[in-house]
Amino acid sequence: MPNPQMLIQERLAHNSWGLLGNQGYVLGVDLGGYGLRAALVNLQTHTYVSVHTAVQGTEPQRIVSDALGLARGLLTDAGLTQDRLVRIGIGFGGPVDPWGGTVRLSPRMGGWEDFALKDYFENAFDAVTLVDNDANLIALAEATFGAGQGCKNLFYLHLSSGVGGGMVLDGRLYRSASGMAGEIGHLVVRRGWDAQARPLTLENLVSISGLLQAAQELGLKTDNLNDLFQAESLGQPVVHEATDLLATCLAQVVALLDPQIIVLGGIVVRIGGESFVQAIGEKIQLSLAPQFARPVKVVSSVLGTDSVAIGALALALESLRD
Repeated sequence: MPNPQMLIQERLAHNSWGLLGNQGYVLGVDLGGYGLRAALVNLQTHTYVSVHTAVQGTEPQRIVSDALGLARGLLTDAGLTQDRLVRIGIGFGGPVDPWGGTVRLSPRMGGWEDFALKDYFENAFDAVTLVDNDANLIALAEATFGAGQGCKNLFYLHLSSGVGGGMVLDGRLYRSASGMAGEIGHLVVRRGWDAQARPLTLENLVSISGLLQAAQELGLKTDNLNDLFQAESLGQPVVHEATDLLATCLAQVVALLDPQIIVLGGIVVRIGGESFVQAIGEKIQLSLAPQFARPVKVVSSVLGTDSVAIGALALALESLRD
């Protein structure tokens, strides 16, 4: 696995982020349900540092207060004052309004509806702040610093407790009419209905809970996703079916967007490993109609647990060019 810090610092040394791209500092923050992360880039020395902490509670004000404290501590440890911050990027694990900087809702935590996230950070640091969805930011991070560096057209698929996606088209993060583009997990992929009488979606079937439920129906009762990927596991048919389903959906993405590269990430991909990624890539090729049958690179994400914070940095850096 490449070292994310080295990848970022090497890219920063060849920056092209406009007139402000060689002075001050840029901050990236990840408000994730599994932890808070902050990352800082020095635009003069091209250095990168990051910190993280556990989430304490689920109340929006508590989480934001902890994130602000984490960011302030990072600045203090670097010997910096906040007046040198030129941009802040924030990633959130749920749908957001990227233009207004508000959270629409959180799939895992209550109380976030219409939460003015951007305002909290701009009031605290007096720096222009940008907000986007976590999967979108991982897509931008991988295109800017990671597995898709140098590719102008990239699709990212995230497999975890939910299934999300993001895309970089013509070198820029694509947001669409309402900022909801790339949400591949909401694709209706099978006849039938879930427990709430809604059509079965990709997320129903290949998220962590979907995979574990399918395994249980085959007689493998476990809460450990690793058990599904063992060579002799009863869960192997579940993995094979998920591979086929993901390849079919991603082949439609190829037909629609014609990306240079597809990057796969999230805990399911990390546990499944390179054999899982390779199997999906091979089946994508088999699923493409002849006129689209060209090699499409399918790889694992390389930026690890800091990827959302790194994407938030990339979002802030991208805004310096505008």
